[in-house]
Amino acid sequence: MKKVLVLFMLSVISTETFAWGALGHRIIGLIAERHLTKKAKKNVALVLGTETLAEVSDYMDFIRSDNTYRHLGPWHYATIPDGKTYEEAGVPEEGDVIQTINRLMAELKSKEFTDNDEAFALKCLVHLVGDIHQPLHVGNGEDRGGNSVQLEYFWQSSNLHRVWDSGIIENQQYSYTEYVEWIDHASESDMEAWKSLNVLDWAYESMKYRDQCYDTLPENMKLTYRYNFDNIELINQRLLQAGLRLAGLINKIYG
Repeated sequence: MKKVLVLFMLSVISTETFAWGALGHRIIGLIAERHLTKKAKKNVALVLGTETLAEVSDYMDFIRSDNTYRHLGPWHYATIPDGKTYEEAGVPEEGDVIQTINRLMAELKSKEFTDNDEAFALKCLVHLVGDIHQPLHVGNGEDRGGNSVQLEYFWQSSNLHRVWDSGIIENQQYSYTEYVEWIDHASESDMEAWKSLNVLDWAYESMKYRDQCYDTLPENMKLTYRYNFDNIELINQRLLQAGLRLAGLINKIYG
């Protein structure tokens, strides 16, 4: 009985650390597809076959139900406490999202892979570029990226992490294709500025933005329309930045 309970709790913890949810990841994947060069699109198709970036974007969350991939769990996030740099916080032995994105980029360029094959590496890269742009996936080390912050979201029990993963995005009631049509309108200057930054910069952005996740919480911890209003612009910006930056990486690797 104890063994069953432990396995159940591990399952609960695992599912609570997803980023953006399937809808958010597909939005990011489709934005990236729209900004690939012709050569990159052709080469990506040779790797993924009939699957699109949007379709494989949630792959790393999908496979987490298989214990074979349990070691991938720490790759989805990083921890940088308030007032510390990434170097001061230290890189965990099992790795994190920053280290893994950099490693996957190097492997996709060299074609030498430590885990499975090229398709696996590309699917992981697509997913993790999304993860690092969710502000609570660069956690403060105190509340499991907001998973321990219990609240109500439109009169339903939830937690802060889940609200940012999927709650606010799903509340817009768009399909992922409709959502992309809504937000994929960055200026040329923004696109160039966003693409000029590196992976660690993306993490520091999320670290900066995570304050807003907490600062806009009402005292009664009952979130409805006001919390959506205060944060939808930031969420849309992070989805768009992730998609454009993912396209930039793939264009460099395959274009």
